[in-house]
Amino acid sequence: MVDDGSTDDSAQIAQAAGAIVVSAPDQRGPACARNLGARSARGEILLFVDADVMLPPDALARVAARFSEDPARDAVIGSYDQDPASPGLLSQYRNLLHCYTHQRGQTRTCGFWTGCGAIRRNVFWTHGGFDEAHTRPSIEDLELGARIRQAGGQVWLDKGLQVKHLKQLRFWNVMKTDLVDRALPWTRLILRSGQMPADLNLKWGQRVSVLASGWAALALVLSIVSTALFGARTAALPALSAAIALLTVAALNGDFYRFLAGARSPWFAVRAFPLHWLYFLCGGAGFAAGLGAQLWASFSPRERAAGKPFEAHLTEGPAELADSPGVLTTVPASSCAPAPTDM
Repeated sequence: MVDDGSTDDSAQIAQAAGAIVVSAPDQRGPACARNLGARSARGEILLFVDADVMLPPDALARVAARFSEDPARDAVIGSYDQDPASPGLLSQYRNLLHCYTHQRGQTRTCGFWTGCGAIRRNVFWTHGGFDEAHTRPSIEDLELGARIRQAGGQVWLDKGLQVKHLKQLRFWNVMKTDLVDRALPWTRLILRSGQMPADLNLKWGQRVSVLASGWAALALVLSIVSTALFGARTAALPALSAAIALLTVAALNGDFYRFLAGARSPWFAVRAFPLHWLYFLCGGAGFAAGLGAQLWASFSPRERAAGKPFEAHLTEGPAELADSPGVLTTVPASSCAPAPTDM
């Protein structure tokens, strides 16, 4: 278990339970923490599991079987199950959205996932591990998967490998994560790599849903402004336009809403629709902001001069560690940049 500068007694509990604890000297983010764990591991397969995830009893056997079936498989990922621990609407909806997206995804997928993801040790270090420039929980796993894919490697999605998510989600944290820690860096990754595979939440229906959701939001704002300035009659056209856009989103995602109705209830699906709309809005806003930042950087000599090649952030391979059990206080390599002070 990697302890990334925790402030509670997690490390002591893990050690008392018999786990080997690798402790970072301070909090540096999940990319650096996972690389520390990978340096300590001795097996041929590295299996990453988030702290808020519980594995099913057959998880290790399934992972081993998937790699044994085909030596060409570089990595294998799973998905959340349909029964998250938190009962709240937001937690239930987002967990089911993840489950649905992965269960409908391509078997040979386009990204890695550290919620429950395994990768061959030599492949992991050949590609430099996780990019430690990500000092916040972000898309460090997707980015690693993209590098493997670009190099001709194979990341496989085992739809039978389903894990339970324990986290209770908070509304504003989710909105911030979607915009700042997901959509923005993902947009930069897409622009940098020049690839946008039509898989998972980048399928064509999802892309059109982002555009339709954005138009619905703009039309609703125009409707409100028109009502305030010119009266209710002038608001009819933008209001109708917003309604058509929202119906388009509902039609494009009809299968997902039927999935929600079957997994929970029709009323649950209805209540989840506004959250799904906000999900698309955050994705669209993040893409627009990322595209604008990329354009600014391309036209700004100062920004170009400040840029560093991606390879500068990659880590070195694993170091030899002692075989003694207990707590291993690991001093990270210089590539582990300190985390921001607000973490």
